[in-house]
Amino acid sequence: MNLHSSLFTYRANFLFRGLPVFRLFRKPWCMTSQDSFMAAAIEEARKGRAAGGIPIGSVLVLDGEIIGRGHNRRVQDGSVIHHAEMNCLENAGRLPASVYRRCTLYSTLSPCPMCSGAVLLYGIRRIVVGENETFCGPETYLRSQGVEVEVLQDPQCIRIMRDFIEQEPALWNEDIGE
Repeated sequence: MNLHSSLFTYRANFLFRGLPVFRLFRKPWCMTSQDSFMAAAIEEARKGRAAGGIPIGSVLVLDGEIIGRGHNRRVQDGSVIHHAEMNCLENAGRLPASVYRRCTLYSTLSPCPMCSGAVLLYGIRRIVVGENETFCGPETYLRSQGVEVEVLQDPQCIRIMRDFIEQEPALWNEDIGE
């Protein structure tokens, strides 16, 4: 069995001109490392919301291991800077630039200009974004600076943010500076 067949399955999804059309689906029981890292970021987002904050989470990954975790703590700490990505970097601790350059940052929401600036400052070369429908940071600028930005449009991430924005529009607008 090859990797492809172990991760995916083909299913006849519908008929076209009387013939079955097969589509590729990820097997639900099979989680890739990227999925597990985004799941950890989602877990952080839920922790933040459970503590009365804004549900955005982030993890910093080096060589397949999470070395930092964080969630938006602006409300809990009365902080102007503790967005999820900033909190994650703070929790990872002081690291040499050579380490940051090998890291991938996972965030449930597209990083804002401040967090994107930290990515550039520390030389993080890859960001995996859960979603950018409810808010889109300067992804184009990051890409122009050589950062690989992958956007998943993860349904959980979208739902978490849409529910929060509906429940707390004033707090959300404060967080994004509106």
